[in-house]
Parts: sequence; structure tokens; C-alpha cells
Amino acid sequence: MADPAKIKEIAERNVRLLAAKPTRGHLTGITKARIVDGLHCEIEEGPWKLTADMPQKAGGEDSAPTPGVLGRGALASCLAIGISMWAARLGVPIDALEVEVQADFDARGELGVGENIAPGYQEVRYQVTLDSPAPEPAVQELLAVAQRHSPYLDVFSRAQRMKPVLRLNGKDM
Repeated sequence: MADPAKIKEIAERNVRLLAAKPTRGHLTGITKARIVDGLHCEIEEGPWKLTADMPQKAGGEDSAPTPGVLGRGALASCLAIGISMWAARLGVPIDALEVEVQADFDARGELGVGENIAPGYQEVRYQVTLDSPAPEPAVQELLAVAQRHSPYLDVFSRAQRMKPVLRLNGKDM
């Protein structure tokens, strides 16, 4: 199991580095996804390889999680990891932690059925369940700080600027 003292030490070192050299915090994540067969998709970033697919009832082979599962998993794992990191930094012990993400959507949106039906989520909820011997005010402060600094909570909570670059046969369109 990860040592909270080590997590805190690494976080504090990174805080000192970025405070001294703010431009070191300006990063770009690059992930590629390619269709390899039907709706089966390979996802790659650096050494990491994931797959996504759709259920058979949607034309896929049900061979991997859907993009929705991966997206909700990104939010749930980001919150869980962020809470754990901030717990280490703030000295709040955690015995167990689980984050559940629920998202309501209308499948008609992505299929183009009906007028004005969004293809994305109508509401996203998350439930944090944790066991800790710490006093409730300390846990409340931990959760407030972790939520305030969660990258994927931010991504899910506010509109992002999107800039498509479309290429056809090797040329920009």
C-alpha cells in the first residue's frame, strides 16, 4: 500500500517546483484512438493501451468498455486519487475510499432521434464513501479541497473550448 508520507513528500516537491517555475506546469496530454475492426477501438497514450467497444445491441462486439464507461471511470478515479493525495497532504487518515459516478442520458441524442435531445449527459452525480478515524470537520475540509482541485471534476463541470483539426487523405480540410 502506498505510503501517505511519500505521497505528501512528492506532492510538496512538485508544489515547490511549480511555484518556482510555473511554465513547467503547462502540459499537453495527447491520446490517440483508432478503429481497428467494426466499432472496436484501440486507445493509446505513451506506454498505456486501452480498448473501447460498444455493446452488441449498438453494433459492437461487447469486447471492451464503452467510451461512457471510460469517461465515468476517468471522473471516478480522478476524484478517488485526488482525495487520497489530498488526504496524505493534509494528514487525514483514510481506511477505505470509494467513488461512484452515475450519469443520466437519453440514447436518442447520439442516434439523432428527436429534436433538441443532447447526445451527452443530462446530469452527473457522484457519491464519495469513505472510512476515516479523523474528525468530521477534517474530512469535510479534505473533500472540499480535493473537489476544488480535481481536474476531471472541472472538466465535467464546465464547458471546455474545443478546437477540431480535420484531416482527409493526409491533408487539413
